[in-house]
Amino acid sequence: MSHIDLATYPVDRPGVALDAVIDRVRADLAHDGCAVLRGFLTAEGVTALAAEAEGVRDRAHASFSRTNAYFTKDDPSLPPDDPRRRFFDRSNAFIAADNFRPDGALRQIHDHPGFDAFIQSCLQEDAFYRYADPLADVIVNMATEGNGFPWHFDTNNFTVTLAIQNAEGGGAFEYAADIRRDGENFAEVARILDGTSDRVTVLNLQPGDLQLFKGRYALHRVAPLTGDVPRYVAILSYVEAPDMVGSPERARQLYGRALPIHFERAGRRNDTFLD
Repeated sequence: MSHIDLATYPVDRPGVALDAVIDRVRADLAHDGCAVLRGFLTAEGVTALAAEAEGVRDRAHASFSRTNAYFTKDDPSLPPDDPRRRFFDRSNAFIAADNFRPDGALRQIHDHPGFDAFIQSCLQEDAFYRYADPLADVIVNMATEGNGFPWHFDTNNFTVTLAIQNAEGGGAFEYAADIRRDGENFAEVARILDGTSDRVTVLNLQPGDLQLFKGRYALHRVAPLTGDVPRYVAILSYVEAPDMVGSPERARQLYGRALPIHFERAGRRNDTFLD
């Protein structure tokens, strides 16, 4: 039995029904870089994913720090109000990809026939590969009561997420689309950090929802959480080069460790953004 609602989202059966889904997702992505497929997973799929995440939650790397939107160090040569000098509390945890078995629910979804082709078609990307990072191709973000994940940009161009379990309160996904499509756009980033921008969208995801998001260019955050129930979100990452991995610094920040591959492939990104 598939964990995907194939009656609504027939990712393994190309045809008119799937084309209609793809057309809708493309329209949403063109509008603001974000598309949500409500109820992409079955109820049984949500239960299986939640159980899998709960079973390895003790392996999550928790971090409590202060970070800017670019995951860079403070630069005293910049003005005090520059967004690169604006640091916020971060408190959440990531369960790295190597904790999820090939026969587990998360990788069964990721490896379902037609899934990658469906995502690629939605994104309309010619250069499209699974993230080669052995710690980060399929992960689960676990967040508990606290500050969530403050404003930031993603390392990879496109992120695919599956909502698994919500916290008791808070945890909305907030984003400002295409902020740095034509460059870093520090002025608008500063307005978002100040809470004065009109470009922020607030999105409340439900367990089982699939989200496609252009997080390399959109500033985004997870709003603070309340209650004892952890928020679980699976992250499935795709990039434009077959050998791309995160930097050693990024790996250590998010997963508490870096592997030899992170050092071997450092500096191979195709863009020049700060992170």
